[in-house]
Formats: sequence, C-alpha cells, structure tokens
Amino acid sequence: MFAQPIAPWLIAPWLIALAAPAIPQAADPLTRPIVTDHAAEWLSPRPPVRVFGKTYLVGFGGLNVALIDTGKGLILIDGALPQGAPAILANVRKLGFAPRDIKYILSTEPHFDHAGGLAALARDTGATVIASARGAEGLRTGRLAADDPQIGYDSRFPAVRAVRVVRDGERITLGDTSVIARATPGHTMGSMSWNWRACEGQRCKAIVFAASLNPVSTDDYRFSASANTAVVAAFARGQAAMRALPCDILITAHADQDGATSRFLTAPGACRTYAASSQRKLAQRLASERR
Repeated sequence: MFAQPIAPWLIAPWLIALAAPAIPQAADPLTRPIVTDHAAEWLSPRPPVRVFGKTYLVGFGGLNVALIDTGKGLILIDGALPQGAPAILANVRKLGFAPRDIKYILSTEPHFDHAGGLAALARDTGATVIASARGAEGLRTGRLAADDPQIGYDSRFPAVRAVRVVRDGERITLGDTSVIARATPGHTMGSMSWNWRACEGQRCKAIVFAASLNPVSTDDYRFSASANTAVVAAFARGQAAMRALPCDILITAHADQDGATSRFLTAPGACRTYAASSQRKLAQRLASERR
C-alpha cells in the first residue's frame, strides 16, 4: 500500500511557521538612536547610585537622570537620549523598583540629550511628563524653538504627546515628597530646574537637579545681537534663581558639567558656584563676539 500525498492545505500551520524565514521586528521609533559625537561619552554605563535618603541616580556617566522614591510612587527627572531609555528603566529595576510605579517625569529642557528619551519612558511607564510652558512647546513638537541659541543644530527628537505644564514655584507633590519647579532660563527660554528635600532620619538636605546654564550655540549665533537681548536677560534671571536656591546637593543635567568628575556635588555653595560659572562663560562669549 502506497502512502497518499498530503494536500498542501492540510499541512499543520506550525510546520509552515517553522519553515518560514524569521521576520525581524520593526525598530522602535521612540528609541531610535540619535547619532552624535558625544553619545558614547554621554551614555557611558553607570550603576544606579543612592544620592541621599530616597533619591537615586539611574542615568549615565555623562547625563544624569534622577529617581525619587516618595513612598506613594516614583518621580523621574530627565530622560537622556532616546536610545538610553531602556538602560534607565533597567537601572530602576536594579534598585528594586517597578518602572510602572513612575508617576511623574520632570523635564529640564527640550533638547535631544535630555528630552530624547521622554516619549519612550512615558509610553513604557504610563507616567505624566511635566515641564514649563515653553519647555512643553518643544517637547510636543520635538523641535527647537526659534529663539533657542542652539537653533543652528539639527536637534529633532521623539515628540511627547501629552505634557502637563507647571509654573515657576509650583509644587509637584507625591507621597512624602514635594518637588518645586524653579525657572532657570537662558540655555533655553523654558529651562526648568527642580529642588526638593530628602531625609535620612532627622537629617535632611536640599537637593537641586539643575538644568544646563551654559551659553552654547553654533559659531554663527551672536548672543550680543540686538535680536537676542531677551536671551541674555533670561540668563541673568536663571543665574539669579540658581544662586538663591537652597542647595546642599547639586545634580547637574550633564554629569560632567564644568569638568566635574562626580555624578553629584556636595561642596558648600555648589549652586552659587554653578551660577557664577554660567555668568563668567556668558561674559566671555559676549566679549569674544565684540572683538
């Protein structure tokens, strides 16, 4: 007796699946790498570290990302480059926290190196992204504002669909923690720094997560141009605000700001020193443009 041939339509679907070539998964558009000369340095791997109390750093060697455990959920500050988002969440897990417990993500500025990962982080955690009014405009478009000193750079990044806007001095309260929004414009007109108190028993410290305050631009931009008077005035306001902040521990958005080798600074007067550095750099830039 000879075996009858099997009709093609009777072949088990799982046999067809085994024979079919694997189809690669589509790349995640929200974590597609932004290529820059500094990416490897900015995203150099670092283990998560406790700063003080229930405040941690979950970012990288060159870009800081902070995490606050409020007892009723987590607050994340900044999101680094898009391709860094998975590593940030991995560091959150290493600390024993669940990414879905992140309730708020606070943004310092709408630039790709700090806001690039926000869209992916918001999607993967369900958290609400919070920024200044001008910062929110940039996050929603993923583009630089027309008055941004860095407008000459091509700095597109994944847009954040929903952003909650906060005012200067407004408190974001979750659990036992209130984080205060502090407008520190200049680097961008919507730059926002954040400060809060962290405690270990009866000992408490004021922590500041500072937005960038350096006058960065392409070579053809002129801070001294009459059209940019408002930007220079904004730097003065941002520097004054930074000097006035209660500041026992300073975390800068760029971990290597001003040649720092630590991921955070505990030196007395760190915020005043940071403001003075910004003032000095802007004065040097203005002087160079007038030569």
